[in-house]
Amino acid sequence: MSQYVSRLGRRSPAAPSRLRLHRRPRRVAMLSVHTSPLHQPGTGDAGGMNVYIVELAQRLAAIGIEVEIFTRATAGGLAPTVQLAPGVLVRHVDAGPYEGLAKEDLPAQLCAFTHGVMQAWAGHRPGYYDLVHSHYWLSGHVGWLAAQRWGVPLVHAMHTMAKVKNANLADGDTPEPAARVIGETQIVAAADRLIANTAEEADELVRHYAADPAKVAVVHPGVNLDRFRPADGRAAARARLGLPQDALIPLFAGRIQPLKAPDVLLRAVAVLLEERPELRSRLVVPVVGGPSGSGLAKPEGLQKLAARLGIADVVRFRPPVGQEQLADWFRAASVLVMPSYSESFGLVAIEAQATGTPVLAASVGGLPVAVRDGATGFLVKGHHPAEYARVLRRFADEPSLADSMGAAAARHARSFGWDTAAAATADVYMAATQAHRRRVRSQHG
Repeated sequence: MSQYVSRLGRRSPAAPSRLRLHRRPRRVAMLSVHTSPLHQPGTGDAGGMNVYIVELAQRLAAIGIEVEIFTRATAGGLAPTVQLAPGVLVRHVDAGPYEGLAKEDLPAQLCAFTHGVMQAWAGHRPGYYDLVHSHYWLSGHVGWLAAQRWGVPLVHAMHTMAKVKNANLADGDTPEPAARVIGETQIVAAADRLIANTAEEADELVRHYAADPAKVAVVHPGVNLDRFRPADGRAAARARLGLPQDALIPLFAGRIQPLKAPDVLLRAVAVLLEERPELRSRLVVPVVGGPSGSGLAKPEGLQKLAARLGIADVVRFRPPVGQEQLADWFRAASVLVMPSYSESFGLVAIEAQATGTPVLAASVGGLPVAVRDGATGFLVKGHHPAEYARVLRRFADEPSLADSMGAAAARHARSFGWDTAAAATADVYMAATQAHRRRVRSQHG
């Protein structure tokens, strides 16, 4: 990690503070084409990236950087602009039909979306936006054109990468298309700076996409520590949610799709009950979230799997919930289970830990950064249900484990505040601005 942070986060000791402040952008155009920051995380295409954009934008505004978030309008009658928070504006752009458009169909709407962005820009004085920050590859293509047209730097965050996802596909999942790989390669070359969630993601950008290491900055996502905190504890959260006080509660929270592997948790529970049938009377397995991605093809698939495995009586399916209630689900759980095949970071792992709940996760992507194996949770190599069942058995046999690991988890999560992430992102913006000016000067001799 240090090789990227030192290269990109370092300020020149000779640069006066006045010059550094001058180079901090006043207003950023943030692009989120395929998912709105106003949408409910946990269903459709809304997930950790939505939370990331909302929290980051609010914290950037708090340190004096205004943010305008451009996103595709997904319903008729939406206000053209919505103030999300002081200094944060969401702009709805008409691009394609409002509903029923899959993410895979969005590349055909990028021209229309770019037109909407350009229309908004045309209504302002020159130099209105100082920098473009795009999220996910679809936004990156719009950002590439906008930044070039406006003469400002482009900062891009991948969030997920096609080559990485395709190398870690779940059984039956659909590979990402070649067009996405080509698009991501073009954006990596065009961006002035790339933000990676972890050092591993930074390495993947260099290894898979030939990114210039000097352009890659590692900025860990944060967690809203005011919302996600231990509060009044596990017993009170269980009482509010109508859950039994003495139950073993392994929780899945997130989008229901093969990539997130909620089926691994159900299969692990089946293994556990086969070995220890006496646990059935005190086992509750909540699955909180909605179908997404390739999971939309079989929206009832997980319920049918629970029935086939003979565990439908212990599994409770719940729709996506707002952030406040999600925090209560985390507090109520004995352990959050994340058997994902790929995670650029795994924001819910930090959120759960911040509430005082340990995490059982696959050792993939950013999860080894989010979870301290053996201290704040357990990391499992692979996706074999028996390995997850083995860890769940420990939580069943050692009731104090959830409390002791949960306390360590809450301490660990406190180092992931959004204020820290916003300050580091502002540093990346300044580095991108300086690099862009150098490039422009060199091009003009």
